[in-house]
Amino acid sequence: MKIFPAIDIKDKKCVRLVKGDFDNKTEYEISPVEQAGKYKDHGFKNLHIVDLDGALTGETVNLSIIQEIVSKFDFKIEIGGGIRNFESIKKYTDIGVEKIILGSAAIKNKIFLKEACQKFPDKIALGLDSKDGYLSVSAWKESSNKPTLEFLKEVNDYGVSRLIFTDINRDGTKESPNFKETLKVANTSNCPVIISGGVSSIEDIKKAKDIKNVEGIIVGKAIYDGDVDLRELIKEDA
Repeated sequence: MKIFPAIDIKDKKCVRLVKGDFDNKTEYEISPVEQAGKYKDHGFKNLHIVDLDGALTGETVNLSIIQEIVSKFDFKIEIGGGIRNFESIKKYTDIGVEKIILGSAAIKNKIFLKEACQKFPDKIALGLDSKDGYLSVSAWKESSNKPTLEFLKEVNDYGVSRLIFTDINRDGTKESPNFKETLKVANTSNCPVIISGGVSSIEDIKKAKDIKNVEGIIVGKAIYDGDVDLRELIKEDA
């Protein structure tokens, strides 16, 4: 089980949103680079970063911060947030990011997703952000009216290397992930799945390990709020 500590960047700060609501956010004093260093000091190998400014603008707003994290620390990084064209993907691959997460752009344009997988083999992760069984897009501000599993089946053979499944209703709530829906996604997906949204304890991590085709889990607010101790969390990382 790969543990992905999370860093969400907004206005050059570490923040956490509740259910993707930009009006319901907590800002933390520690900078994104300092937070990455903290994770590195504890021995984590993987990192999940979201450029929330990018999610709102469709631009690689925090590229320089992400580049600094890449250059200072030896992480395998997955990055998401407003990546909507090949140019943005290339910017991230050029600085050494391992996986580029496509969300809204992929859901709105399946051809873009397919071509991205062809142009950047083994680099593209698909972010499926689901609310009540339907995909949300545009920084979770819109529903696509597309059932999550139906879309997944349509793109399952495109060559996506990783799938990140987030239940928006759980994200930032620390109410535990939606394991029931995650199981459906993991059973359907042709590629390994990362669980995101609602992790509240080490017990959630242990439960995730029992789900077939789940590669890892993202932990965010529970770390920042002190509900999960990094020394305990690293013991679950493999």
